[in-house]
Amino acid sequence: MDKKTIIKTLEKIALYMELQGENPFKVSAFRKAAQVIELDSRSLSEMDNILKLKGIGAATGTVIEDLMNKGESSLLMELQKSVPSGLLPMLKIPGLGGKKIAKLYKELQVDSIEALKEACESHKVQKLPGFAAKTEVKILAELENFQAKPERSAVWLLEPIVELINEKLSHISAIEKFSVAGSYRRIKEASKDIDFIIATKFPIEVREELLKVLPVLKIIAAGDTKVSITLDVENEIDVDFRLVNSDQFASALNHFTGSKDHNIKMRQIAKDRGMKISEYGVELEDGTVQHFQSEEEFYAFFDLPFIPPTVREDGLEFTKLEQLPLLVTLEDIKADLHMHTTWSDGAYSIEEMVEACRAKGYSYIVITDHSDYLKVANGLSRERLLHQIETVRNINEKYTDIEIFAGTEMDILPDGSLDFDEDILKQLDFVIASIHSSFSQPQDKIMERLFNAIKNPYVHMIAHPTGRIIETRNGYNPDVPTLIDWAKEYGKILELNASPYRLDLNTEYLKLAKESGVPIAINTDAHHINQLKYMDIGVRYAQKAWLSKEEIVNTWTLEKFKQFITK
Repeated sequence: MDKKTIIKTLEKIALYMELQGENPFKVSAFRKAAQVIELDSRSLSEMDNILKLKGIGAATGTVIEDLMNKGESSLLMELQKSVPSGLLPMLKIPGLGGKKIAKLYKELQVDSIEALKEACESHKVQKLPGFAAKTEVKILAELENFQAKPERSAVWLLEPIVELINEKLSHISAIEKFSVAGSYRRIKEASKDIDFIIATKFPIEVREELLKVLPVLKIIAAGDTKVSITLDVENEIDVDFRLVNSDQFASALNHFTGSKDHNIKMRQIAKDRGMKISEYGVELEDGTVQHFQSEEEFYAFFDLPFIPPTVREDGLEFTKLEQLPLLVTLEDIKADLHMHTTWSDGAYSIEEMVEACRAKGYSYIVITDHSDYLKVANGLSRERLLHQIETVRNINEKYTDIEIFAGTEMDILPDGSLDFDEDILKQLDFVIASIHSSFSQPQDKIMERLFNAIKNPYVHMIAHPTGRIIETRNGYNPDVPTLIDWAKEYGKILELNASPYRLDLNTEYLKLAKESGVPIAINTDAHHINQLKYMDIGVRYAQKAWLSKEEIVNTWTLEKFKQFITK
């Protein structure tokens, strides 16, 4: 159990109570308890007794004890059963909060998106206190946007679904091996659906298990070699499972990973040799079919090196084969330079993050909690940061196998100033500057803010440089080529934020930074130990831009990193 889970559970309970029309004071008590825990800089393991915190009452304390003892909350489970499931999607509609939805449900029995639309079209909503005719018009307009299903789903939406499927498949005994395929395996920013390849001797048994263990909303097809379903998850997604035997697995995985252009090129190579490539193997001139135990064997059969899925895109990868051995890999990573702890909005203490990074074999890390301006993230004041610097130094003394640097993720404020002055910055080992506010400012103002940070002698890196959220938010529209030029001129690092929400910088700009010789750091921006795993997706995304080990800061030795940050 960790703090974030407790906080989220308390906030969920408050939300469900609000949807039920519960007493506002009771709702407030759960939100206050969540805030009290959020603002406490200690991790759960460091607290003597979380139940004794001021602001934790009998009801909220029972929930916390439930979570600590059983890993789940009985109260939340009861609320989830009693609150109509159709109310939750309504929270995504701009202008509708828990209180308004509760009123719609109580007065008009609106319990779904469809019921809400009907109530608006029949002009029942405007008759409720707190609503009006213009409210109905606005809701209907928002519903039209909301109900338009996007053609593609962002990688951050798919990632937990792929993880869920991986977990379910790993427990089906009739499956010999499996892998996600398609554009997701190539780390495309968004995909239309998800593809999986499964090797099994018992396809019918696997098919039945798949339909039983997965949250199936709709069965599209269910044959012996292909199962297509729509999953009943927060964002409905279609998933195709291809069932093959073990000998066919490598060929099927390669075929259904794609891309189309890559497959066309491979088929042409085979054709020139009198062969045919299919999803089942390679048909030779005599009609026999060659099978492979791995994709490495598949490529070697055509005298090619293994081509990672990440670069199988437009066919140009075949002109860059000599660069493949240089591509950065997860094994090259020696550090993570951007992470958060319970001092700001992280779920774990400094030492817990250190231990998790030691388990990954890292040589060094930087603790970079938020700065004072970001109140919503419990940003550190000047005094708290000075205390944290001392704490990091003391913790670092305990370890001989990993170096822990004191850092900050400092806000670049809307007026262009930096959240900490140079007297503070010069006491830190590593300084990240980031924009988290006023995204709608004109580009020249955004660039002025970024320039003020990049020219500061104590700033080492600009994090998530465009502020985008994939398929959701474009960011604050900086002139990235100019930012790259400034980074080159002032000797600064630009970040590839490995969070699947961001992947920022994108591949276009990463290629430009590579051409300019600007160093890139792949960082997880982890707020939870589990998010340290995002390094893998970040590394594979970097491969898409053909970044080499030498171009990535956190592949450097500890000595080289120290030289960079102290020059």
